Amino acid sequence: MPREPSERRAERVVNRRGEDVTAAFSGGAETACRLCGRFGCEAALLKENSPSCGSGTIYDGSFSGTLTAGDGLTAERLRERGVRIVGESRIHELLKE
Repeated sequence: MPREPSERRAERVVNRRGEDVTAAFSGGAETACRLCGRFGCEAALLKENSPSCGSGTIYDGSFSGTLTAGDGLTAERLRERGVRIVGESRIHELLKE
Protein backbone atom coordinates (compact mmCIF):
# COMPACT_ATOMS: atom_id res chain seq x y z
CA MET A 1 0.00 0.00 0.00
CA PRO A 2 1.45 3.43 -0.92
CA ARG A 3 2.12 5.98 1.78
CA GLU A 4 -0.29 8.83 2.47
CA PRO A 5 0.55 11.86 0.25
CA SER A 6 2.88 14.22 2.10
CA GLU A 7 4.18 17.71 1.49
CA ARG A 8 6.82 19.92 3.05
CA ARG A 9 5.84 22.93 5.16
CA ALA A 10 8.99 24.85 6.06
CA GLU A 11 11.12 22.44 8.12
CA ARG A 12 8.28 19.93 8.66
CA VAL A 13 6.70 17.28 6.44
CA VAL A 14 3.00 16.58 6.96
CA ASN A 15 0.66 14.11 5.31
CA ARG A 16 -2.74 14.90 3.89
CA ARG A 17 -4.37 14.02 7.25
CA GLY A 18 -2.23 16.69 8.95
CA GLU A 19 0.06 14.25 10.74
CA ASP A 20 3.68 15.30 11.19
CA VAL A 21 5.81 12.70 9.38
CA THR A 22 9.07 14.65 9.52
CA ALA A 23 10.87 12.00 11.57
CA ALA A 24 10.24 9.30 8.95
CA PHE A 25 11.39 11.56 6.12
CA SER A 26 14.44 12.68 8.10
CA GLY A 27 15.35 9.06 8.77
CA GLY A 28 15.14 8.28 5.07
CA ALA A 29 17.26 11.31 4.23
CA GLU A 30 19.95 10.29 6.71
CA THR A 31 19.99 6.74 5.33
CA ALA A 32 20.41 8.09 1.79
CA CYS A 33 23.26 10.34 2.96
CA ARG A 34 24.98 7.46 4.74
CA LEU A 35 24.72 5.24 1.67
CA CYS A 36 25.95 7.96 -0.67
CA GLY A 37 28.96 8.46 1.58
CA ARG A 38 29.64 4.75 1.85
CA PHE A 39 29.55 4.21 -1.91
CA GLY A 40 31.15 7.50 -2.94
CA CYS A 41 28.15 8.82 -4.86
CA GLU A 42 28.80 12.06 -6.69
CA ALA A 43 25.25 12.46 -8.06
CA ALA A 44 21.75 11.31 -7.16
CA LEU A 45 18.79 10.88 -9.51
CA LEU A 46 15.72 11.91 -7.49
CA LYS A 47 11.96 12.31 -7.94
CA GLU A 48 11.06 15.88 -8.81
CA ASN A 49 8.74 17.98 -6.63
CA SER A 50 8.59 15.48 -3.77
CA PRO A 51 8.89 16.44 -0.08
CA SER A 52 11.91 14.18 0.10
CA CYS A 53 13.63 14.40 -3.26
CA GLY A 54 12.42 17.58 -4.94
CA SER A 55 15.18 19.93 -6.03
CA GLY A 56 14.38 23.56 -6.75
CA THR A 57 10.61 23.07 -6.64
CA ILE A 58 8.34 21.18 -4.26
CA TYR A 59 4.63 21.18 -3.53
CA ASP A 60 3.71 24.07 -1.23
CA GLY A 61 2.18 22.08 1.64
CA SER A 62 -1.44 22.98 0.85
CA PHE A 63 -2.19 19.77 -1.10
CA SER A 64 -3.59 21.92 -3.91
CA GLY A 65 -1.02 20.85 -6.52
CA THR A 66 0.74 24.22 -6.26
CA LEU A 67 4.52 24.23 -6.66
CA THR A 68 6.85 26.58 -4.83
CA ALA A 69 10.60 27.12 -4.65
CA GLY A 70 12.33 24.71 -2.31
CA ASP A 71 14.02 21.36 -1.83
CA GLY A 72 12.91 18.11 -0.27
CA LEU A 73 14.67 16.88 2.87
CA THR A 74 16.84 14.27 1.14
CA ALA A 75 17.82 16.58 -1.71
CA GLU A 76 18.70 19.33 0.76
CA ARG A 77 20.89 17.08 2.92
CA LEU A 78 22.64 15.39 0.01
CA ARG A 79 23.42 18.76 -1.57
CA GLU A 80 24.89 19.96 1.74
CA ARG A 81 27.28 16.99 1.51
CA GLY A 82 28.34 17.89 -2.02
CA VAL A 83 26.19 15.39 -3.92
CA ARG A 84 24.89 16.70 -7.25
CA ILE A 85 21.10 16.40 -7.46
CA VAL A 86 19.46 15.56 -10.79
CA GLY A 87 15.67 15.32 -11.27
CA GLU A 88 14.25 12.40 -13.25
CA SER A 89 13.38 14.60 -16.24
CA ARG A 90 17.11 15.36 -16.58
CA ILE A 91 18.36 11.75 -16.51
CA HIS A 92 19.98 12.34 -19.90
CA GLU A 93 22.59 14.51 -18.14
CA LEU A 94 23.79 11.50 -16.17
CA LEU A 95 23.64 9.14 -19.13
CA LYS A 96 26.04 11.37 -21.10
CA GLU A 97 28.73 11.08 -18.43
